[in-house]
Formats: sequence, C-alpha cells, structure tokens
Amino acid sequence: MPRQSLTKRGITVIEPNTYAPSVPILALSGHAPQSPTQERTVASNKNQHFVPRCYLKPFTLNGEGLAISLLNVDQHRLVLTAPVKHQCSGDYFYGKDLQIEKALQHIEGLYANSLTRVLADRYILTDEDRELLRSFWLLQHLRTDAASRRTADMTNGVADVAHAPEEFRLAIREAVQLAMSTFVDALDDVSDLKVCLLRNRTELPFVVSDDPAIMTNRWHLHDVRSRGRSFGVGKAGALFFLPISPKVICVIYDGDVYSVDHKGGWAEIKRIEDIRAFNEHQFLNCRANVYFSDWPGRDHLLDELDRISPRRPISRYRIHTAVFDREENGYKRYKVVSPEEAQAAGEAIIHSEAISPAPSSWPSVISWRRGGAVYSNGSGLGFVRRAQAQTHGIRTFRKIKIA
Repeated sequence: MPRQSLTKRGITVIEPNTYAPSVPILALSGHAPQSPTQERTVASNKNQHFVPRCYLKPFTLNGEGLAISLLNVDQHRLVLTAPVKHQCSGDYFYGKDLQIEKALQHIEGLYANSLTRVLADRYILTDEDRELLRSFWLLQHLRTDAASRRTADMTNGVADVAHAPEEFRLAIREAVQLAMSTFVDALDDVSDLKVCLLRNRTELPFVVSDDPAIMTNRWHLHDVRSRGRSFGVGKAGALFFLPISPKVICVIYDGDVYSVDHKGGWAEIKRIEDIRAFNEHQFLNCRANVYFSDWPGRDHLLDELDRISPRRPISRYRIHTAVFDREENGYKRYKVVSPEEAQAAGEAIIHSEAISPAPSSWPSVISWRRGGAVYSNGSGLGFVRRAQAQTHGIRTFRKIKIA
C-alpha cells in the first residue's frame, strides 16, 4: 500500500478528510437492474459522462437535452450550441468493465424521476426525495473529472515531496474508482443534513458547471478556530449546493449551524444578489466550463467571470512538512520546515491540506442558526456535527457555540 511504502522511508502522511474504500457502489441499490435495452456493448458505452445528461437537461436549449450554451473560463470563450453528448464525459471514464457505468445509469434514472416530481407545480418535498437529493449530491461531488484530478494532484504532490516510489502515485482513473468505492460509506456522513429547495423568483437564472455539486462551509471559512484545517462532508458547518434547473437549487446544510426559513421544503429567492452568490460557487469550483440556458445574458456571465477569476485558487492543495523538535510533558513536538530540510532529517511528517475557494458573498436566504453549535474533542478530528460526535462517543466532545 502507498502509506506503507512511505512509512518504511520514515515518513508519515496525514491526509485530510478521506474515506477508506470498502463497499462497491453497486451496494447502493443491491443490484443494477438489467433490461434488453440496457445490455449494450462496450463500444456503445465508451463515452461515459461524469455529469449525467439527465442532470444537464434542464439547462439545455429549450430543455430538449440536445445542445447547451457554455462559457470556457480559461479562454473566456462563449459557445451557443455545444452538443450535450460531448460535455462532461471521457472515453471509458469509469473503466471498460462497465460495472460502475451501469450502476450509475440506475442511480441517474432515479434522479431523473425525482427531477420530474420536483419541477412539477405545487410539489411538496418528501423524505424520499430528500434522501435521494442528498445521495445524488454526494455521488455528483465524488464522480467528476475535477474531483478526481484534485485527489490525484494532492496524492502526487505528497509523493513528489516525499520522493516516494512510483506505486504511491495516483492516476486519474484510479482516483475516479477510489472515489466511487467510498460512496456508500460516505452516505452515512450526510444523512443528518437538512435539505431545502429554493425557487428563483428573479430574472437571473442559476448556472451550472462541469463540477456542479458544491461543497463549501461558511462557518469553517470565517471562524478563526478552524484555521489550518480542511473540511469535508462530515464536518460542522457543512453547506452543499446543487442547481437542478435555472429556477431551482437544492441546498443541503448543517441544521445546527444554519437556518433556512421554508415551507413544505421550499423557500423563495427574490434578490438577484443571492442568485449571483450561488452562481459564484459554480465559477469558483468548475474545472473548465460553466453552462447556462440564457444566451441573451451571456455578457453578464463574462463580467462575472472577470470579477470572480481572481478568487479561483491556483492550486487546490497545500503541503506542509515538519520534523521532530523536542519532547515536552510526554508529547513529541514538531516544527514546520521546508521539504528539503525534511528530506535531510530522514524522518518527517507530511500534512496535505485541501484549499477551498472563498466566495465574495453568501446568499442571505441562508442565515446563522440562533444558538448554533459545533462539536470538538480537541483532537485532530477537528470540528464535527452532533451526529458524528454521537458516533465517536458524544460524552468526550465539547459543544461549542458558533458565535
């Protein structure tokens, strides 16, 4: 194993917010139902989407699912009618054995059915659809090319600093399959989160991107007590966004930290500034393209790109190295040094820290919960939600007020 290889070299790797792969994705439904139409050849499944066409469909021209408008953020280039079949996909992105691809087709079918219900008139959010939206957000967060590249880049960055053997390095496809293997276990980490749908009552539509399932954390980014720590799906203050149409966005949040005033699972947005705040996350998180349905509003998107681009992180990770300094009161203390100094010391600790983009503003529809709290036991686990504290033994955790 990669970790063992590094340990033999006297190097300990501390990784942020990772999940141990254990259960295959097929365990989500127990099986992936087959039918004659689903029994396709390997060649017909060559073009595999990491953002499914059923998800992009509401953002396509006339909602037909055939063509979509896009803005390429690197080239500042607008495209009016890009074929959807070629967006957010790659040849055998999940592998040639099609096991993951077929499981995803089943899950995407469940989401497509839920989408029809959610976008219907007078729909009231059900517990079944809350669970499905949480699950689909998590899957979409894990499965994209951008997410896999972040994992591979961080792993390979550690390997470079540690001068690790080649087997420690991670290819993009390996990162994809690793992420898929964590999905079922990670479902428990989001099951306690609140789910709400927000209806856009403004003239400015929601946009989406090639990495649309946003994981952010307003509390973590603003509270000095969390500095130097990465946040993940199980951390206190979790805040997830998933636009599901130009007029509807799903918000998934830590109910002990935030509050959304809703009725029947719905809240309304009447301020354009709030739409801009949500859309900013798509610009910050995307790898290459932002997708949109409002071609006449394209100049606004170019202006937004110019405004937001300076906030896009150049790198999505930071690596720290430390060596033994002294022993004090029975504890070993380490000091941060350069990678060169760490290598010369022979024994070192390497800590990889995920860097998350910070937006310029937050939607006013999501407010701080009065009396809100996070939980900590003072360890490297950091600040977690009440459900995670209960899993680890809540008596060892201290309840900390957010303000």
